[in-house]
Amino acid sequence: MGTATQVNNYQRIPPYVEIMDSTLRDGEQTNGVSFLPHEKVVMARKLLYDINVDRIEVASARVSEGEREAVTKICRYARQTARLDRVEVLGFVDGGQSIDWIAECGGKVVNLLAKGSLKHCTHQLHKKPEEHIADILHEVEYAASKGISVNLYLEDWSNGMKDSPDYVYQLMDALTDPSNLPCLGEATNTPPKQGEKVGVRRFMLPDTLGVMNPLQVIEYFRKMLKRYPDVHFDFHAHNDYDLAVSNSLAAVLSGAKGLHVTVNGLGERCGNAPLASVQAILKDQFHAKTSIVESQLNDISRMVESFSGISVAPNQPIVGENVFTQVAGVHADGDTKDKLYYNELIPERFGRKREYALGKNSGRANIAKNLEELGLELTPEQTRRVTQRITELGDKKEIVTQEDLPYIVSDVLKHDGSDDKVRLISYVVSTAYGLKPGANVRVEINGKQYEAGATGDGQYDAFVKALRYIYKKYLDRTFPILANYQVSIPPGGRTDALVQTVISWHYKDGLLRTRGLDADQTEAAIKATFKMLNIVENDNINNKQ
Repeated sequence: MGTATQVNNYQRIPPYVEIMDSTLRDGEQTNGVSFLPHEKVVMARKLLYDINVDRIEVASARVSEGEREAVTKICRYARQTARLDRVEVLGFVDGGQSIDWIAECGGKVVNLLAKGSLKHCTHQLHKKPEEHIADILHEVEYAASKGISVNLYLEDWSNGMKDSPDYVYQLMDALTDPSNLPCLGEATNTPPKQGEKVGVRRFMLPDTLGVMNPLQVIEYFRKMLKRYPDVHFDFHAHNDYDLAVSNSLAAVLSGAKGLHVTVNGLGERCGNAPLASVQAILKDQFHAKTSIVESQLNDISRMVESFSGISVAPNQPIVGENVFTQVAGVHADGDTKDKLYYNELIPERFGRKREYALGKNSGRANIAKNLEELGLELTPEQTRRVTQRITELGDKKEIVTQEDLPYIVSDVLKHDGSDDKVRLISYVVSTAYGLKPGANVRVEINGKQYEAGATGDGQYDAFVKALRYIYKKYLDRTFPILANYQVSIPPGGRTDALVQTVISWHYKDGLLRTRGLDADQTEAAIKATFKMLNIVENDNINNKQ
């Protein structure tokens, strides 16, 4: 019997879990994050239409004119696409002011913020529980008269269950008892119907300070569901102990019908439960059903990353830059042998693709995978030489991308160095404040070593002057004159991986052009120079013959 089957047999996983995304409200409480109205509209459309979340919480009522503009535009779009009942706005127990604000914006759902712990009720509101309950019921009635449905947050519910459970039950008893619920008067002509009882549609239970662990979530949810079996409960997690995802799953296992998330886990302090992680675990580990379109999760992550200015960690599950990248060569080799290192998190499922890192740990299998994807076929010996070059770059802590690979292949295959008559044995270049750069060079020319030093206007200039000295003093030969020097980054590559240096030299009656490729600009120029010297040396040998 599988794990998911066992869990379903002993727990209360709902057949369907609602996902409410609060990026545009709670996510905006991330330090330094403030979305512009048009950014909120774009993200709301993406979340509702492409991602297909069940609900979105888009703002807090009465915060600013910018919020009013954003909520109005989002509600207009949602109304046009028959999604208005999926747009929610945080409101407060404030004598109807939040309700009026939401109604003016065109909203139809308020997430009313009530106090879920006795401490919050008495110390922040300075009210008795009975007074707070009466205020809530008044807001519910007033919202109904405006045609607005109510979900209720029990703020600080986690501490309420720990320190004052009787208060939580007192609040819930009053708000779920039909005899306590308000009845709309004859004067109203908005839904619900005249004379109909109105109440709270969903009770949303937040771990406001992020203090819970999964065992506590299970314990408290079981108590709530045992006492209120027919109530729709949402769970709203915070990540202060890095338990937001675990606590969200514990809530679902215990019967929560809805979960609150944010894209990339944005939120106050340590953030909220990330949408992508919650979705993947719900589906893969517990076979729970949601409405989420997984192939769009990477796109919304990048969009929110751009608008928020908060970078996604490279190792963040599902949406991080590195999470579908195999680094070790043995893993790439295993993937070619019946996908030995695959799991259910297939990158294509999330609109991504598997990559094979190029570096000192790559090995031939990684490189072969990348070559195959580029349509390049190399012999085993050529692959070995390319692997050696990439390993050298990896030893310098450089990151090589697939876009860099064709340039490395070209550089290696055009010049393997095996027949070089001119070889660089060692060199040192230096620069110091107030002094000209210097270079000391040792080279081997036709089996004999020479050494010289020089200063110049730059490190490469000093290096070339040292070579010129060797050629003039020891060989009595002319050193080609530099005609042009160009430095570029291979198209699509990374500035910290490869520098391409192309140098043109006056030689005989024309130009001789050579290229060097390396992570260091000076090193790339030196490689281009030695390619030129070997061409010249071979030409001299051929002329003598």
